[in-house]
Amino acid sequence: MGKINIGRLILGGIVAGLVSDLLAYLVDGLLLQQGWNDAMLALDHPSLAGNQIILFNVLGLIGGIAAIWVYVGIRPRFGACWKTAIYAGLTVWVIGVLIPNASFMYVALDMNKHLTLYTTLGGLVEVVAGTVAGAALYKE
Repeated sequence: MGKINIGRLILGGIVAGLVSDLLAYLVDGLLLQQGWNDAMLALDHPSLAGNQIILFNVLGLIGGIAAIWVYVGIRPRFGACWKTAIYAGLTVWVIGVLIPNASFMYVALDMNKHLTLYTTLGGLVEVVAGTVAGAALYKE
């Protein structure tokens, strides 16, 4: 087991975050836009402002770096392959999307069940695809 290549980890993480953010825009910003607007209205909140969208994208970059960090951590045990990237992406998705969405959107806020399901499944594609893309750039 070699040392972690921090530069490649950050580069892969940024790519993972960018891919994830782009897919999130397609899912939540385009496909589910009306559902999100209705949900925010039901909560007596305005639609998302520009600064909030920027913060979501920054969080996406941080999530991408975290996903590649998990990939780098499990790579010695599972091997340097796309399956390992999928495992890392699934891990980050469970912790960063599934549990928060189920906890806050479904349980605490009683949001629309379809919106919760669709955004959570969209997050699965976003995080796993981003992790696979970012992991392809990592070399020790």
